[in-house]
Amino acid sequence: MAPIPGSGLAKGLAVTLRTMTKKTVTAQYPDVQPELPPRTRGVIALFEENCTVCMLCARECPDWCIYIDSHKETVPPAAPGGRERSRNVLDRFAIDFSLCMYCGICIEVCPFDALFWTPEFEYAETDIHELTHERDKLREWMWTVPPPPALDPGAEEPKEIAAARKTADKLAAEQAAEAERAAQAPRAEEAGQPDSPAAPPSGPQEGRS
Repeated sequence: MAPIPGSGLAKGLAVTLRTMTKKTVTAQYPDVQPELPPRTRGVIALFEENCTVCMLCARECPDWCIYIDSHKETVPPAAPGGRERSRNVLDRFAIDFSLCMYCGICIEVCPFDALFWTPEFEYAETDIHELTHERDKLREWMWTVPPPPALDPGAEEPKEIAAARKTADKLAAEQAAEAERAAQAPRAEEAGQPDSPAAPPSGPQEGRS
């Protein structure tokens, strides 16, 4: 059956009329901040203390927008007779957000949780060179990282937390045992202390023949 002439136009006008009768909702930005989803990809923050300069994030970045410089330092032995070790020291960590496509690969491949998503998105600049954030600026974004979502009540406890709790309980038990031994030591000394010797008799003593 052939379509009725003008039916497409009628359907389009019907959609327009339905839209016109709905209440208009306008986002009052920037006076009212939008409610962003919890997993919003705004800007990337750096937790410098966790970075070991493994270079995984820079190697896996499809846009090559992560710049890392480092040097090696010699660490003295932890115990006498040990040997010296070398470790990487971070000199520069920068991300060029004019090239970044917010794929999140750098955050996913980081094995030490040094990179985080933050919902902040208001960092536009008039100069494109200002979109290269050095490590000091990336560290400031850490204050805007939202807390992790709560775990499912029926989920298994993470191994890291279980190991930390086991270590803490063991340490608390050792401290309690040591305190108990310290409290029992004075009582044991008092119980094992010999009686005081009797005083010698007063007066002159007869000599033996």
